Amino acid sequence: MPRDSSTPPNKPVLNTRVLRLRIKDKHAAVLRDRAMWANQVWNYCNDLQQQVWRREKRLLSGYDFAPFTKGAGKEGIPLHSQTIQAISEEYATRRKQFKKIKLRWRVSRGNKRSLGWIPFKASALSYRNGQLWMSGIDTPLCLWDSYGLSQYQLGAGNLSEDARGRWYINITVKVARQAPVEGKADVGIDLGLKDFAGFSDPVLDNVEAQKYYRGAEVKLGMAQRAKKKRLVKSIHAKIANRRKDHHHQLSTKLVRRYGAIFVGNVNASSLVKTKMAKSVLDAGWSQFRTMLSYKCDDAGVWFEEVNEAYSTQDCSVCFARSGPKGLKDLGIREWTCPHCGTMHDRDRNAAKNILRRGRATLVAGIPFLSV
Repeated sequence: MPRDSSTPPNKPVLNTRVLRLRIKDKHAAVLRDRAMWANQVWNYCNDLQQQVWRREKRLLSGYDFAPFTKGAGKEGIPLHSQTIQAISEEYATRRKQFKKIKLRWRVSRGNKRSLGWIPFKASALSYRNGQLWMSGIDTPLCLWDSYGLSQYQLGAGNLSEDARGRWYINITVKVARQAPVEGKADVGIDLGLKDFAGFSDPVLDNVEAQKYYRGAEVKLGMAQRAKKKRLVKSIHAKIANRRKDHHHQLSTKLVRRYGAIFVGNVNASSLVKTKMAKSVLDAGWSQFRTMLSYKCDDAGVWFEEVNEAYSTQDCSVCFARSGPKGLKDLGIREWTCPHCGTMHDRDRNAAKNILRRGRATLVAGIPFLSV
């Protein structure tokens, strides 16, 4: 394919990446105040959308909200005009995503208070001398800069609050994409509940499910019955942090070791509606796959989510559908194929089938090594 003459030949391909940094607690009061006004803008857009729908049966886009919010900053709302635009655009995006006429109201006070959230555009933010200057906030924001923001071109993002009242900035930056990895083996991954991950590579041992929530369930229940809200939030944060740390370590290890990674597209949202809901949420499959996706993209590793239907039942040697079936056979961890006589580990066999299906999706010319 001929090169576009307008594109410099040596210009690197850039990826969009989100950096998350913690803002120092001394700014919490002013950020909560701005978040309260952000909630008011969100609720105004929510109410306006319902009125327009009742009168005209029409859905508003982010551009359609602009005439209604124009000049709001001059009417006493302490938010920059670009922040107000970002809120209305985000509302339109989420309404379209969830296919609803009305979204949830954002509450600023009370027990069901919405966590603070303030979006911003790239032009509303600047970084100088280790501090962030944001339009609509008079004082600079101090933060723990663990990434070195001065070396990046800052993009759009948002300020967000967690359950413990700590504030973070989530900001998009551009990073150079690595060249595709060549000469490394590929691997298939089957995600589950008894074993968090089964691998097609026999060199790797299956990773047992860690059960972070189950391990803290007794302590969490005692804190909830004693109505120690701060302790409850602290326990939940510790559970989430331990899970995230495990996912980070495992995903980084896999990305450094393999040139192509294929993972089953297990449907967590459907399993959450069953009796296995706690275990599914505790596993955090979606978070792990997201980490694998962006780390592979940054490292030049091929990543693909593969249809895992019948991967447990199909024999990875002769491809006969002779394995354990249904809920009644969930406890069967090993089985022998009656057609070829091969003995299988349930999760490793599924991972091998996922690897085989993943290889079929590879574009011609991308090398990989057989396991």
